[in-house]
Formats: sequence, structure tokens, C-alpha cells
Amino acid sequence: MYDVIVIGGGPGGYAAAIRASQLGGRVAMVEAAEIGGTCVNRGCLPSKVWARAAFFKQSLAAMAEFGVKAAFEGLDLARIVARKEGVSGDVRMGMAGLLSQNKIEVIVGRAQLENPQTVAVDGKKLETRQVILATGAATVAPEIPGLEAALLTADQVYQMTALPGAVLVVGGGHIEVETAAVLNALGTKVTLAFGTPRILPEEDGDVGQRLGQALRDQGVELVPRTTLKSVKRAATGFEALLSGSKEQAVAVDRVLTAGRRPNSAGLGLESTGVRLGGGGEIEVDRYQRTNIPNIYAVGDVTGGWMLSFAATVMGVVAAENAMGVSSVFRSRLVPRGIFTLPEAAAVGLSEEAAEAEGYEVETGDFPMSINGLALSYGELDGAAKVVVDGRYGEVLGVHLVGGRATELIWGAAQALQLETTAEDLARSLAVHPTFSEALVMAAQNALGWALYLPRR
Repeated sequence: MYDVIVIGGGPGGYAAAIRASQLGGRVAMVEAAEIGGTCVNRGCLPSKVWARAAFFKQSLAAMAEFGVKAAFEGLDLARIVARKEGVSGDVRMGMAGLLSQNKIEVIVGRAQLENPQTVAVDGKKLETRQVILATGAATVAPEIPGLEAALLTADQVYQMTALPGAVLVVGGGHIEVETAAVLNALGTKVTLAFGTPRILPEEDGDVGQRLGQALRDQGVELVPRTTLKSVKRAATGFEALLSGSKEQAVAVDRVLTAGRRPNSAGLGLESTGVRLGGGGEIEVDRYQRTNIPNIYAVGDVTGGWMLSFAATVMGVVAAENAMGVSSVFRSRLVPRGIFTLPEAAAVGLSEEAAEAEGYEVETGDFPMSINGLALSYGELDGAAKVVVDGRYGEVLGVHLVGGRATELIWGAAQALQLETTAEDLARSLAVHPTFSEALVMAAQNALGWALYLPRR
């Protein structure tokens, strides 16, 4: 009898298994494919290797301003893929070592629940007190006539060893925007088509506007309020028909989609009575518990933001509750990062969401164009923005576009966790010159006394 069986070996399942073991549990982890899930093998890490290559190529154009002469000689995509594979392999090896060190039994196979206490793995039955489902999500393409022949999924794009000349990216979410920026920087002609008025509709409006303008300046064609109607073969490549206020045809070599659906099918959930949402996501409470008391679920299979680091925290929360230690997952503290050029990141409520929840909202901004380090580095796009509860002064959200945004957002998430006020943030000290000064000055602006902006 196991104390906990974890189904899935991605970031959420991996964290859950280790934490349950740390708390004294006898733990097994079942994984049908590779340890590390989407994050290690197809998503987070592979995409950052490619993003780094894009950064280096884009940096060449700016070097002359700093007195450095360099010429671009070309791309070796096979080398990029090899580096990506090496990074993923090293991380998988490290993960396997830690699982062994923590005495977690790793079972290779496909798991199915027969009842809340019995897990069958390729015909072998395992008994357990608690189950944690961490099966992730899979790419899913929309059903559009002709799309299949041109399709390039988010799982496939970072395996390419030849760069397509032109790509249509369908959708304005985090993955689509980041992939569009990377491909554009590497030399592909990118059209980004999305059904909403702006990219990143779930983020603060200013983030979408600022990052959208930066992408346009870099050569990405943004086509809002459109949907992909059909794809057909052309003399060379494909013709994608976009439908909006008017129809337009786009000549492309590939069409990239990045939709994802929770992997909840085939787990035997119907035999347990676990409740699912309309999109196939497993419904959980803030303890990561399903409606069945001894079954928990974490990560992408529960829907939401589908972020690996959120899955990790969910895994810890689920494991602690499964082992009798009360713990809750605070979804509002989940930061988001986009490795575009410039980067974007956010945590907490957007201005629009805060107003919708009834807060008396105050905001403060500080543009990177007058930040000392941004000026020195020539990285002038973007700004820092804070969203504040005007009644009590609590910082409700932080939204960044600019250099090192994905690193700076950690400190902002800590500020929200500690219920920091705008006054606290405005009087904090940041090293000069750094990008982090912009966040301090945005808080000062929210309070009406920004030192380096015109008076309100």
C-alpha cells in the first residue's frame, strides 16, 4: 500500500512526489513518457534556448552603437536543436537522480484509476491511500479546412532544423506571442492573427499595447479581430484565409497554433466520480483537492494559466494536504513571464480586473525610455506599471514590459505575497542604474510624487 501515487512526471507531479516523500510517505510516480513533461522536453526550456539564439541575433544589429563591429554569418538550427536536447537531457538526468535519492518508485506505463484507491498500470493493480493527478495537457489544433497540411504546433516548432520563410501564428496568448517574437527575430516573416482587439487579452491592457507596438516595430504584422477560416495549397507554400471585418489572404509556409487541452481523458475518472469542467479540466479547490476526498489534481490538467512553476507549487500544496499538512494554493500570486524582445511579465490583478472587482483603482507608470540602465543599454521599449487599491494602498498588481522583466517579477510577486502597500514599494531602495528602479518609480507615480516624471 502506497501513501501517495502520483500520475504524471512533469513539474507538478515531480514536485508532489518529492514533497510527499519528504513528509514520510511511501510514494510511487507513474509516467508514460519522459520525466519532465512539456516544460522540460517541449516547452519552457526548449523555447528559452531558441529565445536566447534570437536575442543574440537581434543584438548584432545594436552592437555598432557600442563600438563593437560584428557580422551575421547565418543560423545553424541543427546546433540550436542539439543544445536544446542537451539542456533537456541534463535536466531529466538530474530529476531522475533526485527521485531516486528521495526513494520514490518510478513506474513507467500508462495509469488508469479503477476506484479512488486503486491505480492500474498496464494491467498491474496498485493500492494507495491518496492519488495526485498531474497528467498535464496536450496540443490541440482547431478544426479548420486545409489546416492539417500546413500545421506547425507549439510542440513541433522547436524541433525545426530549417526556418520557414513565412509563418502565420494564430492566437494572441502567451505562447503564440513569444513564438512569434522568436521566429521574427531569427528571420521568418511572421503574421500574428488573433480574435481579440489586442494581444494578451488576459493581461493588463497596457502590457498588450506596449508589447504589441514593440512587435510591430520589429516587423511582426499584427492582425486583430480575425479568425482563420481556411488554408489551401498555393504554387509555393499555402494561402491562409483570414476572416474579420474583411477577408484577407496571407501567403505562408506554415501555420502555427498553440491551443492546449487538459489530459483528463483515459484516466478512468468516470469510475471515481471526479468532476470535470467544460473544457475537460479537473475541478479542484484551493487545497488542490477534487470532489473526491483522497484524489488531488495539479498543473495543466486543472486548466487555468497552464504554467509549469504554478504546477510545481500546486504539487507541493497537494502533497502536503495528502500527507495531512494543511496548505493552500493562492492563484493570485502566480506570476507570468513572456520571453519576447523586450520581455514582459505580470503578477496579480490587471487594472481592468481590479476595476471589475470593485476596487477604487489607482495606477502608476514609469517608462523605460527614461530609465538610466535602459538608456545605457539601448533597451527603451516598455514600462513598469503598478495597480493599487486606492482605499487602503495595497499593491494589487504589477505589470512590466522591458529588460529583465521576467526576473523582476519575482520581487513583485513577493511584494504581493507580503501585502505590500504602494508607500512601502515607493520608499524601497533599488540599485542605480537598474531596471528595477522603474518599479519603485511607478509606485511613486501611483502616489503622485514621482521624482523623475512631470508633475501630475
